[in-house]
This record gives sequence, structure tokens and C-alpha cells, in this order.
Amino acid sequence: MKIKKPEIREVNIIRYVQPFREGGSLPALVDADDGFSYVIKFRGAGQGKKALVAELIGGELARFLGLRMPEMVFAELDESFARMEPDEEIQDLLRFSVGKNLGVHFLNGALTFDPIADTVTAEEASKIVWLDALLMNVDRTARNTNMLIWHKELWLIDHGASLYFHHSWDNWKDQVAKPFVQIKDHVLLRKATRLREIDQQYRGCFSKENIQSVLSVIPDEWLIDEGRDLSPDGVRQVYADFLIQRIAQSEVFIQQIEHERENSI
Repeated sequence: MKIKKPEIREVNIIRYVQPFREGGSLPALVDADDGFSYVIKFRGAGQGKKALVAELIGGELARFLGLRMPEMVFAELDESFARMEPDEEIQDLLRFSVGKNLGVHFLNGALTFDPIADTVTAEEASKIVWLDALLMNVDRTARNTNMLIWHKELWLIDHGASLYFHHSWDNWKDQVAKPFVQIKDHVLLRKATRLREIDQQYRGCFSKENIQSVLSVIPDEWLIDEGRDLSPDGVRQVYADFLIQRIAQSEVFIQQIEHERENSI
């Protein structure tokens, strides 16, 4: 099944509204010149551009499964914002983030997903757990669900902690076939009872062509890694190889999920 290439719009940030202090990387709410508000993930934050790459890949692959993910945009930050900011910590962040950042559409009025009060179907839970195991997303726990309820529907946010192999490119091949042991802490683990069904139904969507269409929209400047000789296209190929090979061996992480489910019940 061929999936349409993502169309990521470009906007200019016109007003810095407020930081989200609960986020270690100080994401912020901003207004853009298209009339909408966005949560900005800054390229100058702790995990740098790699967190933006993981966010974009994770968010767009979530759409393959029919999961709800707010629209993402490329958000241009002008150097003038740093000069106008009185807080020194934020000033430094803005200074290092001049240029293209990642914006996620702000879901005004959304509430944090509560695993006790909010319900989720076995199908949706299985999709999310399957995807997070594929991406090795360590950040979907009861402490920090990274899911929102908006208009009575479940929305995913923040995939920046996914694909952590890219912080050390040398061992990415070793990570491909590894069980994802952190899945034991996943907030939806117990409800993910239809994993094999989801794997069989959707893995065809994660074809080489569809994955490469997502990777193709990542800006070259986010893929340049100082100190390494990989070109942007070379980096895209590593991501593609990792994802394609990991999907081909999905039985490894499915067995791990089933094992952890049995231990948690």
C-alpha cells in the first residue's frame, strides 16, 4: 500500500508566548504567521536536532497506523527573538535555535491522558505499543504518557525520545534485532492484546517506499552531524535500513511485549 508523501508546511514564528517548564528541553508555545499556535521543539535544546528528527519520523509513522497526531510544521525562528528575551536560559536556547525548528499544532484545551480515568480500545493500544516498540520510544510511561485527550479522542505527542540509537551511530545494527526491554513500563502495555493482528494488518504500510517518503522531508540541515562523514542522504539511509530491518524482525519485539504483558498481569 502506497502512502502519500507527507506535506510539511513552513511557517514563521511571530510571537514567543511561553515556555513549558515541565519539559526538560524547554519547548514553548508560539504564534505563527499562519494564524495558528504551535508547540515548538527547538533545535538548540539538549538533544538537539536528533530529537526533532525522531519527532518527525515518529509522528508521521504514527499516521501510517491511523493514529491521531497533530499537524507538524517547519517553524522558522528569527535571531531577534533571543535579543528580546530577558530570561538568560531561554535567551541561550533561542540563540542556538535560529533557523528551522519543528512545530506541533497546539491542541487548545486538551487534557493529559489519564490511564485510570480515560479509556482506550485494545486495537488502539496495540497500535501504539507496537509502534513504540518499533521506534524504541522510552517515553510513554504512566509518569509521562505523552498522550492527550482532545475532543474526546486520543492524540499522540512527543516522539523525541525514539530511535535513541542515533545518539551513537556506531551500534545501530546491533539495535535492530534487540528486544525493547523498556516496553515493560509502557502505560498501555496491559491493554495491548491485539499485537499480532496489528502487525499482520499494518506492517505492509511500512514499506521501503513509504518509509523513504517520510525520511525525504527531513531537512538536510537537521541530518548533518558534526564529526561524522555521513551525508544527509547517508543518514536517511541508516534510518531507512534500521526501520525496514526492524519491521522484518518484528517477532522479536512482539515476543518481548507478550512476555512483559504476562509478567504484568
